[in-house]
Amino acid sequence: MEDRHLHHTLSQMSRISRLSEVTAAAEAGDIAMPSLIGAATIEERIRGFGESIDGDQEEKSEIDYERQQIIDEIPNGGWFAWMQVLGSAIMYFNSWGFVNSYGVFESYYTDINLSGKSVSTIAWVGSMQSFLLVFLGIAVGPIFDRGYFHSTLIFGTVIAVFGTMMTSLCTEYWQIMLAQGITVGVGTGCIFIPAIAIVPQYFTTKRSLASGLVAAGSSVGGVLYPIIFHRLEPRIGFAWTTRTMGFIMLTTQAIGISILRVRTIPKFKRAFWDNTALKDPKFVVFSFVMFFAFAGAYVPYYYVKSFANERAGFDADVSFYMLSIINAGSIFGRIIPNFLADLVGPINIMVPFTVLTIIIAYCWIAVHTQAGMVLFCVFYGFASGAIVSLPPPALVSLSPNTLSVGTRLGMAFAFAGFGMLIGTPVAGALLHTKLTYEATAIFCGTACAASLILLLVTRYLKYGRHIMVYI
Repeated sequence: MEDRHLHHTLSQMSRISRLSEVTAAAEAGDIAMPSLIGAATIEERIRGFGESIDGDQEEKSEIDYERQQIIDEIPNGGWFAWMQVLGSAIMYFNSWGFVNSYGVFESYYTDINLSGKSVSTIAWVGSMQSFLLVFLGIAVGPIFDRGYFHSTLIFGTVIAVFGTMMTSLCTEYWQIMLAQGITVGVGTGCIFIPAIAIVPQYFTTKRSLASGLVAAGSSVGGVLYPIIFHRLEPRIGFAWTTRTMGFIMLTTQAIGISILRVRTIPKFKRAFWDNTALKDPKFVVFSFVMFFAFAGAYVPYYYVKSFANERAGFDADVSFYMLSIINAGSIFGRIIPNFLADLVGPINIMVPFTVLTIIIAYCWIAVHTQAGMVLFCVFYGFASGAIVSLPPPALVSLSPNTLSVGTRLGMAFAFAGFGMLIGTPVAGALLHTKLTYEATAIFCGTACAASLILLLVTRYLKYGRHIMVYI
């Protein structure tokens, strides 16, 4: 009897070992924000499969078969898989890309439409838009898990386009807050989350590259939308310029939605909230990393146009290009660091890029020439692109298991949302102090410095003083 019990125990241990091996193979590569969805499905399938097997030989052969089946199912390339990358990039183009273009609206409202309002007050519109885009991940992620992929995208597109069209009719601050700040924010939040959940279902070994290309779509939008606004507004007016942007969003969204296809719907329905995460010091500290990083990193995206006009000697027809240049720099800042994160770990890449962002932010104080302004935009865009694109894979590496990642990502991004909500208005309020733009630059650099300190604390909590580790 004891021999039979010992044999059964050893068999279970062997089974667990082989299942862990299969899970590791299925989850190879870092994942972007809700890429846990594909991973959770795989882990569930393997666990359920392993529990249903009887007999050592049958167990071994069927686990090997399941391992090969999982690997064979994920394309890791091919025309259709790369088309999913394109479709997701379009979603980023119209969510983060449109939100990252708020700097041109900020300048227009300050100079013309809402000239009686302070810069800080007007900044609340863009910060509310950004906050809702990120914060809604808590609710939209679980909705995706329940199979409402295209429904969510279509709903988000309709709401975002409607908000953009209504913005063209607004003349009062409260109207702009309601249309552009809240309505567009809700719509883009529903577009953003499903888009990043698709790519991990098609890639494992090339996942970081694919995720980086998707994230670059936001930077492309941040380049093109300001140019469209600047070129059209003097010719056809604010109303029809904004409507044109809405029509562009509607058309490109229709193309993207027609491309995107869900491969699998996870059996595991993740929760909206995880109380145990708040008892994990690593998670709590890293959530504040995201809070400070997102509070500081986006400040130049809002005020670089006005700075270029008032301090760097650019006229109004050229200064707006600074926003496009900073977004262009972030294209490479979203692709290259994600590629390097596969090799040495996302947090190990976040640390030096955060240091670089801090240095460049403080150097903003010394920019007084046109050449210096252009260089600042290029390098800051590159460095800050890593700060805002690496937190999802970093949080995955800190989570105890894949089944908890989705909920934790949503919770952590809620912290980031609050950072974006208050960061740019605070920076705008500092423009009214004696130090003006110097105070804004100091706030940007200091917020990122606080993020760096907490990032190092997170790393210490995970691996102590060990340096040569993947994290």
